[in-house]
Amino acid sequence: MRKFNVAVVGATGAVGEELFRVLKEYNFPINKLVPLASSRSAGSKVEFDDKEITVLELTETCFAENEVEIAFFSAGGSVSEKFAKYAVEAGAVVIDNTSHFRMEPNVPLVVPEVNPEDIALWKETGIIANPNCSTIQMVLSLKPLDELYGIKRVDVSTYQAVSGAGKTGMEELVKQMQAFFAFQLEDAEKKAFAHQIALNVIPQIDVAQPNGFTKEEMKMVKETQKIMHKDIQVAATCVRVPVLRSHSESITVTFNDGVEVDVEAVRESLERFENVEVIDDLANNAYPMPIISTDTDITYVGRIRRDVYQPNIVHFFNVADQVRVGAATNAVRIALKWIELGE
Repeated sequence: MRKFNVAVVGATGAVGEELFRVLKEYNFPINKLVPLASSRSAGSKVEFDDKEITVLELTETCFAENEVEIAFFSAGGSVSEKFAKYAVEAGAVVIDNTSHFRMEPNVPLVVPEVNPEDIALWKETGIIANPNCSTIQMVLSLKPLDELYGIKRVDVSTYQAVSGAGKTGMEELVKQMQAFFAFQLEDAEKKAFAHQIALNVIPQIDVAQPNGFTKEEMKMVKETQKIMHKDIQVAATCVRVPVLRSHSESITVTFNDGVEVDVEAVRESLERFENVEVIDDLANNAYPMPIISTDTDITYVGRIRRDVYQPNIVHFFNVADQVRVGAATNAVRIALKWIELGE
């Protein structure tokens, strides 16, 4: 396998840092690694493969100057909007972790285990979009069930970790908990979130939309339909919870009319699916939890049960590390599949 010149835009952010770890763990074929960030972070160091590499400033010409062939973008939608085109013009494939390109009709939105065939569409724009973190772990569990019975509708409530808001979100939870134990919680800073997150849950992620849902919730609706190439009805309620890492989801799936759910068949279809693992033994207190999924590349599913009233409905709980499965690992898997398919 030939090696590639790889750039990471947003090298000093939470996802950028995780990308370096995942690239190393997956033994990614790197010829030269080019960490890129804003002028504020340029000159700092990142560690990769036991070496310190200097972070370069993200500019319009840096991709061509470094002969970049694969560019991971994880620095926010406005950065991708401005700079992705320069990476493409330099001959690189862009794998974008932001929401900016996701719903562009000619940009593939990819979870490699679910719709790897869409990667071939990258040549139209030079860009492959990484879905929203909560969408990725959900479709990983939906795909085998759709193949089993045919999905009509999905209702999901998320329990999303503060790291979904980046380093500032994690720091805010930690500082508020420290303030709590110092009996100063009321005076603790509230910056990353609109409300106190310590000892609380916030039933809003991202901005309100005219239909009463939030932008995060509508991402799950539209992205699921695009990835699965099917107009599945999706209703989401996205909630921020005081967990540092790994998102959880309570999912209700309504299958096509006439289906009678066999829980064992559901369990087996999930167990067979790539990078999905079932932990489902309620009697022995075994089920997916954030402390199980953190720092792994697996989507865990449990609490699988048929609805009490409707035979074509199944309920389950789903957990994954959203910094890895929902961002860095999915991006690296896209790149590896892109290489496998012959670029």
